[in-house]
Amino acid sequence: MKFLFDSDTWQEIYGGIRKNKTRTIITIIGVLWGIFLLVVLLGAARGMENNFKNLFGDFATNSVFVWAQRTDKPFKGFQKGRRVRLTTNDVEVLKNEYDQIKFLAPRSQTNSTITNGFKSGDFNVNGDYPVLDQVQKKELVYGRFLNDNDIKLKSKVCVIEEEIYKQLFEKNENPIGQYVIISNINYKVVGVYKSGNIDFDGQATYIPFTTFQQVYNRANRIGWMMITAKDGYDIKQLETDIKLTLKNLHKVDPEDERAFGSFNMAVEIGKITGFLTGMQFLTWFVGIATLIAGVFAIGNILLITVKERTKEIGIRRAIGATPASVRQQVILESVFLTTIAGMLGIVFGGIILFIMDSTVGSGPDPTLLNPTVSITIVLIAFLVLAILGTLIGLIPAYMATLVKPIEALRDE
Repeated sequence: MKFLFDSDTWQEIYGGIRKNKTRTIITIIGVLWGIFLLVVLLGAARGMENNFKNLFGDFATNSVFVWAQRTDKPFKGFQKGRRVRLTTNDVEVLKNEYDQIKFLAPRSQTNSTITNGFKSGDFNVNGDYPVLDQVQKKELVYGRFLNDNDIKLKSKVCVIEEEIYKQLFEKNENPIGQYVIISNINYKVVGVYKSGNIDFDGQATYIPFTTFQQVYNRANRIGWMMITAKDGYDIKQLETDIKLTLKNLHKVDPEDERAFGSFNMAVEIGKITGFLTGMQFLTWFVGIATLIAGVFAIGNILLITVKERTKEIGIRRAIGATPASVRQQVILESVFLTTIAGMLGIVFGGIILFIMDSTVGSGPDPTLLNPTVSITIVLIAFLVLAILGTLIGLIPAYMATLVKPIEALRDE
């Protein structure tokens, strides 16, 4: 390690770099671009992943939505095209039959005019259970969400979305305890919520499921249901089993794929996570490939440098320099160039990520959320770069040790 602190060694390296400034700069840019590209692409991929997690952060992603449609096949005396309707009895059967179910939220929906004084608007009105807040967490601005008491008492209460609140109430007016009219019936506002990044209901007003069924004369019929599986269970298999059970309950052909529709959240999210994983792999592949290309460029430059410094190496050997010292100098020069290029690449990459975070990473709908690269990954990339720089330096270093003093001086 003594040669690392030898001033003569560093003077010779500096002299070699100064003689070929343009070539050295181009070489450094090649390696710099590789690690710069790796840092920026990894940061961007992380930003996309963070944004995805933020979008679905409050949603039970291991969920499936199921609704009834029309049959596509005749079965047991029933004609094709029969309208199938889900009922509260279906909900009870599914709850009792499947231990894998964590949450099951039957739902009903309609569109209605909501009025407050002289202000009104047409919005979705949903009949729901309090369990909805566990499946799809609501960010409350005022008050509370529906509770079990509301269901039991069939209370005339509602929870409205923030934009509905802004349309029906004055700015900064506290709506809690006030009444709005929905389908000519007064409902007390008990909560105001803010729509999440992923919200399938849009601008909706929630009222107790039991109240909805009574007011809109739905009896035991429901519109659709949201089912969440317990951790560790395959929601895809559960979806298949539940639809088969529903077909049996409603006397539908087991092969009829049209009678019940469904949307599997876990499957769709799996497609997105698969894309993100593939993108990260591609990022590593492109970044490392570019790094290797840049490091090879340094090796080629050093081979040319060794050729150009044949006389100098011959003189050093003639006055007593050992092959090991010559080899160490060439390798040190290779590591030095890759290290400088790597540090610059990391710095410039960090600057670009900072700019990305300040632009596309900010605002209410960011494209990339907190695009960063962990220190561990940066250190690993830097270590890999140093190792590659050392390995690639072995080739010109070996060529330098083959230089024979007498032949080098004779050639000159």
